[in-house]
Amino acid sequence: SNIYWSSGMDSSAVEAQRVTALRVEITDDTITVDLSDGRTLSAPLAWYPRLSHGTPDERNRWRLVAEGFGIHWPDLDEDVSIENLLAGKRSAESQSSFQRWLEQRASSGK
Repeated sequence: SNIYWSSGMDSSAVEAQRVTALRVEITDDTITVDLSDGRTLSAPLAWYPRLSHGTPDERNRWRLVAEGFGIHWPDLDEDVSIENLLAGKRSAESQSSFQRWLEQRASSGK
């Protein structure tokens, strides 16, 4: 396999560069992603407030982006990277940004 090491890259960064998403499933409380290396990764939906506030239809309208290194939900304007999922990182959106999004959502009748 072609693995290139650089001084600032640890093994998890190399791993994240090679693993892509194949399929996404969302329940009321969990996001589950099937990965290209055979693993299935789950995280609490609460880590991604926009997803947890979305309707089931909105949550199920996702697409793979960046050649499978990310997942995008166009209806919710949400993006999740596989690298962050592998690292156990939750949404980095600020509370004020999320509140603005909720207010815009409410004013549009969602």
